[in-house]
Amino acid sequence: MSKIIAISATTDGSKIRLSLNYARSIEGAGLIPLIVPPLNDPTRAGAILDSAGGLLLTGGEDLNPELYGATPHPKLGEIQPTRDATELALLKAARDRGLPVLAICRGIQLLNVAYGGTLYQDLPSEHPSSVNHDSEKSRDSRTHDVKITAGTRLAAATGVTAMAVNSYHHQAVRELGAGLRVTAVAPDGVIEGVEVEDPHWWVLSVQWHPEDLTTDVRTWDRGIFKAFAAEVASYAARSAGSAANTP
Repeated sequence: MSKIIAISATTDGSKIRLSLNYARSIEGAGLIPLIVPPLNDPTRAGAILDSAGGLLLTGGEDLNPELYGATPHPKLGEIQPTRDATELALLKAARDRGLPVLAICRGIQLLNVAYGGTLYQDLPSEHPSSVNHDSEKSRDSRTHDVKITAGTRLAAATGVTAMAVNSYHHQAVRELGAGLRVTAVAPDGVIEGVEVEDPHWWVLSVQWHPEDLTTDVRTWDRGIFKAFAAEVASYAARSAGSAANTP
């Protein structure tokens, strides 16, 4: 089986940039990280995933609001259209193959936009509340609770229907894309988890950053990566079975 996980990254000038915790969390789940930077030619996404067992979409810049037909908000942060195009191509290639996908922070937003949904471009001004979604505390600090829908992939992965999460984002899912369902919400109603309705394609996405919480004594966030690894193994077994039955 392929334990290689394609992990999307961003750039900082001429350098590729990605939090090491993504790679460490993938390794901790028994998988192998493969970093994928923004591509000048996004059509190569399929070739990359041909050798991968799963896809991890990571956090980072704001998405270009043109992708969901919105006018840029005054509080819109940095955008990177090349990264947008690369990750959308990776997600499509993963969908075409039925490849397991874990999407984190920006990843859940990209998933929603890919399914025709929209985003809050700036939560403090567009959805003000007492919940601090952009905490200045350390990245492993759990800053607010989320309620998880029973019977979802997220509930199965974490083993709970309520948990505390870390939070540092100013964008979030607004109108949910067709073909998606909500799996977790914050106390102020902000969507914190989404999965695809297609029962044959394993996609788990969260707004918080479980990669920064896998050393916590609680197993919730390690459970997310463990579930991802289990699905990668299941996908490989199905693929091997299909190949064996092909004349």
